[in-house]
Formats: sequence, structure tokens, C-alpha cells
Amino acid sequence: MTQMRVFVTGGAGFIGSHVARELLAAGHAVTVFDNLSTGHRQQVPRDAAFIKGDLKQDQRLETALAGHDIVIHLAALVPVPVSVLRPVDFTENNVVNTVRLLEAMRRAGVRRIVFSSSATVYGNPKRLPLREDEPVALPSNPYGASKLAAEGFIAVYHSLHGFDATILRYFNPYGPNELCEPETHVVPNIIRAALNDLPIPVFWQGEQVRDYIYVEDLARAHGSVLNLTGLNYFNVGSEKGVKVKEVLQAVTDILGHPLRIDDLGERAGDVPAIYASSERLRKATGWQAKVSLEEGLERTVVFFRGLKAGV
Repeated sequence: MTQMRVFVTGGAGFIGSHVARELLAAGHAVTVFDNLSTGHRQQVPRDAAFIKGDLKQDQRLETALAGHDIVIHLAALVPVPVSVLRPVDFTENNVVNTVRLLEAMRRAGVRRIVFSSSATVYGNPKRLPLREDEPVALPSNPYGASKLAAEGFIAVYHSLHGFDATILRYFNPYGPNELCEPETHVVPNIIRAALNDLPIPVFWQGEQVRDYIYVEDLARAHGSVLNLTGLNYFNVGSEKGVKVKEVLQAVTDILGHPLRIDDLGERAGDVPAIYASSERLRKATGWQAKVSLEEGLERTVVFFRGLKAGV
């Protein structure tokens, strides 16, 4: 693969830090652009150039972009429950700032982008596993709406300005470096609570089915699509549907003691089951998930144990 100069927005965050590390290992030059509002400077790999900047800073952004071959756009507000409380902030950050980035790219002559999207754009799926030709549905929350809107603007820049664009629709990423506050994702909440012997909130008795993709596998997916042209949409998942209660059992087995469960019954708005087909990405690039759930959870437990111990 041709070595590229890659500009990573949100590269100090959970997924972005792993993407930057994966790109450097493949021999690419990496610039991380992050305002550190939710990211962490210490998570940026040492060999990456770092610019503390905000996507609202149009001129600073355009100047920083100059000379790069491609942008991987991960900067976004993420927690779904928070999006319900702060829809304007999510629209400003996830949609308007994406358009600001696209405009800065156009002016700087950078016309290739990989975008961090989400399986939430599908809504409540009618068929499983989910494939990319399934229609995107009415989003059930402002976060999903913001990702769908950003996808739309990227498609417009492909059509109007000839951008090469790849949309990666993530399923349920998990792994080391996930330091979100508030934390709303299942895996880190289970592990953090278990390590502190706190009750773990469980809905639907853990029967919901999800597709958990280990973050290093997800990072490799970004590297695999750098040379693609045109407008592409790919699901990125493990292609395995796993019940929440199976994750609970796996963490129990790793820790070697029972977990404290807080059974909260049903919760409105939950999708009963969602998991991916990543066949399209596999055929286009050869990528596939490699890390099993058990191995990924073990690595994640090690990370959070280290945090707890102050290592």
C-alpha cells in the first residue's frame, strides 16, 4: 500500500488513538487534530504530529490540512443518552463541524475522506445480519440523526466536488483507552463496575443481542480502505450476535468471581437485536475481525485494572 499523509480528527480519543497507532505501524505519516474536549493528550502516539485545534477554527484547520493525502474523521460527540438532552450541541459538533471540515478540505485540496459513522443509522433492523443495502431508517435519537446527516453531506461533496469517500458504520466498539465520561457503553460499564464490586445495571435480563467489535480490529478497517476511490459504505462488525448476558458471563469467567447484577427490567427504545454482515468490506479489502470476544475482554480488563491500580 502507498504510504500516505493522514490527518486524523479526534485522534486523541478512544478509537482515534488506536487508528493513529495502526496507521503509524503501517508506515503512514499521521497528524492528529483534536481539541481535547473528550480526548486525552497522553493517548496520542509519540510518533504522530499533534495539533490542538477545533473544527470551528476554519483558517487554522485549512492550514493544518495542507499537504495531507486523506482525512479520517472521528471527531464527534458520542453518548446517545446525552444527545437526547443536548440535541443542538450534537448537531453543531457532529453535523455543522463535519461540513466545516469538508469545506476546509476542499479549499486545501484534500479530496479523500474516511468517515466514522454508526449502525444507529439503520434504526430497528428488519433483517439480520445487517447489510449495507438495507435502507437507513428514521433515527431514534439525535446522535443517530447527526451521523446520518453527516453521511449525507459527505455524499454531496463526493457528487459536487469529486471527493473519494468511505463511510464506516461501526457496530459496538470496545477495548482499551475507552475513557468516556459519562460512560454509556456496555462493556466498559460492566468491567469498571465489576472491578469495583459495584452493581451492574442490566436491562431485559441481558437478552439484547449486539455485535461487539474489538477496537484494534476496527482500527485496522480504517487502514484497509485508504486507497479506495468513489463513494463506499461498509459495516464494521464482528459478524457475531452476542447477548449482553454472555458478556457478563465472560467477564465473570475472567475475574473468577460472580458479578453483582442490578436487574432494571425493560427499557424503552432498546433495539432487541443488531449485528453486522461485513462481507462487503471483506470482499473489497480482505479485512475481517480477528480478535475473539473472550480475548478482547481479557485485554480490556487488563487495561481497566491498570487504571484502577494507577499504572
